[in-house]
Amino acid sequence: MDRKRRGTAAPQPAPQSGAKPARPRPASTPAPEPDDFGYSGKRLGLPEDGPGSLASTGRRLGALAIDWGLSYVIALAFLGHGQLNATGTSFGTLAVFAAENLLLVSTLGYTVGKRITGLRVVSVTRPYLTPLAVVLRTLLLCMVFPAAIWDRDGRGLHDKAVGTAVIRA
Repeated sequence: MDRKRRGTAAPQPAPQSGAKPARPRPASTPAPEPDDFGYSGKRLGLPEDGPGSLASTGRRLGALAIDWGLSYVIALAFLGHGQLNATGTSFGTLAVFAAENLLLVSTLGYTVGKRITGLRVVSVTRPYLTPLAVVLRTLLLCMVFPAAIWDRDGRGLHDKAVGTAVIRA
């Protein structure tokens, strides 16, 4: 009886171990890029380690905690009149934080917290930070959500939007 009529397929031959090798690529064709993008900052032209490399998340959060704490103390003393839950203390902390970022990042390239943790803000698209870039970066930073969403290099959306990066000094 024929195998096709019974519904069973003919046995397949076993694969040969000496299979034909893949055809070599011409020398003019570049090798395909691997899926791995390398280290953080490679796409930006930054070094892997040491000064000039992208800052780690821990250092960035440490700098943020220092800046926020300093802003809170200033707002508590001058805007909240020493009352912890005063409206002036709550909104004043954000205002002082924004003012610190605007003034210090645009003039020095770092805030007090970034200076203590050995970080600074640089432009990866221009040779210097523009005032408009610092203003936009600060506004996005104060909105929190853009700063909380990172790309695969560890840069927040506030940095990507204006072409900046936080690097080790």
